[in-house]
Amino acid sequence: SQTYDHIIAERKCREQLGQCFLALSTIVPGLKKLDKSSVLGDAIKYMKFLQEKVKLLEEHATKKSFESVILLKKNNPTPADGNEFRVSNSPEERSLPEIEARSHNSQILIKIHCAHHRGILANIIYNVEKLNLRILNTSTTSFARISLHVTLHAEMEKEFNSTVKEVVVRIRAAL
Repeated sequence: SQTYDHIIAERKCREQLGQCFLALSTIVPGLKKLDKSSVLGDAIKYMKFLQEKVKLLEEHATKKSFESVILLKKNNPTPADGNEFRVSNSPEERSLPEIEARSHNSQILIKIHCAHHRGILANIIYNVEKLNLRILNTSTTSFARISLHVTLHAEMEKEFNSTVKEVVVRIRAAL
């Protein structure tokens, strides 16, 4: 009756506990002994190891995102000298596009880092040529079809009458 029910309940509890220890022993790597105290002790050590690993990975991820923010903040609109200009949105608004242009004599170097979407490269080339710049060389790199880095080396045609700042602002407006 009551004693019998208590014995059955104890037996079920021991069976469940045994199954839990068996399941735990399959999860913990490198177990040498399979007695309950060894399984439990090694499981505790393994949990502490995993917690430390998570902590290190979180610190690493935080450090990476912090470095990215610094890089973006450095690229706020700042004229460097008469022949160089850089513009990007503030990180609070949007981090892309970033555009940098430098000129020397009749040559201009334009670097664009923007979001990748269909037709963006054709749009960039079209708008650069519209500014009376003849493209001599183009280099593009796409990262995971998310962002695009374009470097254009162009020559100013006779009809070119813009400043480097105007080139950056016009390309920016076209994106």
